Amino acid sequence: MSMDALRTMAFPIFMYHNIASAPRGLSRWRSLYVNPAAFARQMWLLRRLGYNGLSMSAAMPYLRGEKQGRVAVITLDDGYADNLDNALPVLQRYGFSATCYVVSGGIGQFNQWDAERLGVRKPLMTAAQVRAWHDGGMEIGAHTRTHPRLTQCSDAQLRDEIHGSKTDLEDCLGAPVTQFCYPYGDMDDRVAQATQAAGYTAATTTQRGRASTGMNLLRLPRVQVARHHILPQFAMRAFSGYEDRRNA
Repeated sequence: MSMDALRTMAFPIFMYHNIASAPRGLSRWRSLYVNPAAFARQMWLLRRLGYNGLSMSAAMPYLRGEKQGRVAVITLDDGYADNLDNALPVLQRYGFSATCYVVSGGIGQFNQWDAERLGVRKPLMTAAQVRAWHDGGMEIGAHTRTHPRLTQCSDAQLRDEIHGSKTDLEDCLGAPVTQFCYPYGDMDDRVAQATQAAGYTAATTTQRGRASTGMNLLRLPRVQVARHHILPQFAMRAFSGYEDRRNA
């Protein structure tokens, strides 16, 4: 298949974090928050334009070239409680599925990896809430145990963080966990090999661009959605080659 043909099959893997209003006084990293009303408008636009919002596992046939269609993948990083409260009802309203990448060692706690830097403690889902997300028709993916920079980990630490997170979440859900996300997008060949050895089907990065058939499934790019993106910007980033060119 030609590169032109592959590009016509490109589709976004959206990257969200918090679906909530940014706290008052938060000056840095407000982009990590997307207002629930804005999120609802974005999902409405996808449906209005004939797109199906999918979890990572549901999108695998499209990434492998086994299916074609108007699809957009929805991922949310870290496992914040506001994902369950504010994103789940919207996703269910439109018949969409999504993948929430959970930091398994932080379940029921807060964002210990960056709370001091951000100046805000953001509640993470409890085990019951993780199960409620899954039972609501959504997917749980792994995001390590402690959210480290994986390229700085020893081989033993890599196994503990990557394989251990999978085990933790499967024990919590009683269901397979096949999707992984690299914290901070920090990865290299050694990290990718450890991810594959742990038994994950695919893994996402923070590299900019849309996904397309034939890509390395352990190095999938994503389209970040930030607080300041108004609907036309969301559409441009999702449905045109704008993000692809930023990664050229």
